[in-house]
Amino acid sequence: MAQNKNKFVCQECGYTTPRSLGKCPECQAWNSFAEEREIVPTSPLHRNIGEPSNKPVLISEVTSTNVERHLTGMVEFDRVLGGGIVPGSVILIGGDPGIGKSTLLLQASNALSIKYGSVLYVTGEESVNQTKLRSNRLGVSSDNLYVLCENNLGEIERHIEKLQPKIVVIDSIQAVYLTDFQSAPGSITQIRECAAHLLICAKNQNIPMFLVGHVTKEGTLAGPRVLEHIVDTVLYFEGERHHIYRILRSIKNRFGSTNELGIFEMKNSGLVDVQNPSQLFLSDRKEEISGSVIVSSIEGTRPLLLEVQALVVSTHYSTPRNTATGLDRNRVALLIAVLNKRIAMDISDSDVFVNITGGLRVDEPGIDLGVLMAIISSQRNITMDSGTVVIGEVGLGGEIRPVTHIEKRIKEAEKLGFTRVIYPEYHKKGLEINENIELIGVNTIYDCLEVLL
Repeated sequence: MAQNKNKFVCQECGYTTPRSLGKCPECQAWNSFAEEREIVPTSPLHRNIGEPSNKPVLISEVTSTNVERHLTGMVEFDRVLGGGIVPGSVILIGGDPGIGKSTLLLQASNALSIKYGSVLYVTGEESVNQTKLRSNRLGVSSDNLYVLCENNLGEIERHIEKLQPKIVVIDSIQAVYLTDFQSAPGSITQIRECAAHLLICAKNQNIPMFLVGHVTKEGTLAGPRVLEHIVDTVLYFEGERHHIYRILRSIKNRFGSTNELGIFEMKNSGLVDVQNPSQLFLSDRKEEISGSVIVSSIEGTRPLLLEVQALVVSTHYSTPRNTATGLDRNRVALLIAVLNKRIAMDISDSDVFVNITGGLRVDEPGIDLGVLMAIISSQRNITMDSGTVVIGEVGLGGEIRPVTHIEKRIKEAEKLGFTRVIYPEYHKKGLEINENIELIGVNTIYDCLEVLL
């Protein structure tokens, strides 16, 4: 027997209430509630992961085993996953429509099926023929790759039980539904319950699963965050439509480091690993122009050398504009305020445009000093030394603060042929770097200006 139960769920934050509200008390969104009718079984649904009867054990008595990870054959993908796919893990991949999520997983599924055995690719938004057209373009032709067009989770679980694949891909979780609930596919109830069922299936049968998730207009995973809490790993696939590069970023990873970064190049034949992204991002750099500075950023465990470009021009509007592409606009405004206060450089009558070349977005504070130097270089129309890399976080007092992984940044600069690095004076103590590159420590913005200008 089952009974019907009605509730209203906020589609922005997931807040649940027995009646509809005009404004959500949790996220303050207006007109965001939608009615959901679900069938609640009178008997509780038991979800056990592992043995039917468990008992507490001492962690010191638990025998650890070395888990052999599955390699996708894509070096950058394996890097972001922490060295490969852990059996029984559930991995969520989100990204904008058309960014390449299905392409990435179809290529990975092909390589995994050739190396490890059968892979089940479940497509809930495309027909089998449409998936075949994409596979022809990507050169996917494995004899162990199965494609299933199905939205009913009960049927999907039945095929998993029958086929016993090594890996399962669900594309996408928003298209899958459970018949026990009357709410539409993609609703919070359906997403939460379907993800929970797939998690139990993955853990009990030790089958790794990939879930493709849609993103909202704000760029976050739809659901809203219920999916991120359920799964083991959360990956975001990013990139600008007008750039050929795609970035796979780790947000959560129970089996590897978070904030790891993988970079791919999109070609007609699919996604290709970018082994040396620093060299690629700097390949088209013009050296003899003002407002251009090379900075070093840490993405996960990888150092990246990037070009920061700034343009300062007299404004034609009553209120000057500060525009930032690839970095936080508020951070740029803060740095401009530091210039105005600490070195009496007034650009309040100018428009300031700052850009990270290559389509990459950077939130790391270690590029602050480079952004400041690029703005000053453009405002004074002075060309910076093309062989210099600038590293450092800028404080509100104009001081240069230390950054993380300074040795990795310097070694990356040396490897790419740069001759000089300006970095925070704090790191001079205990720095173990060969003297093949000139290292200049600075304490304030004034020190850096004396070196560069």
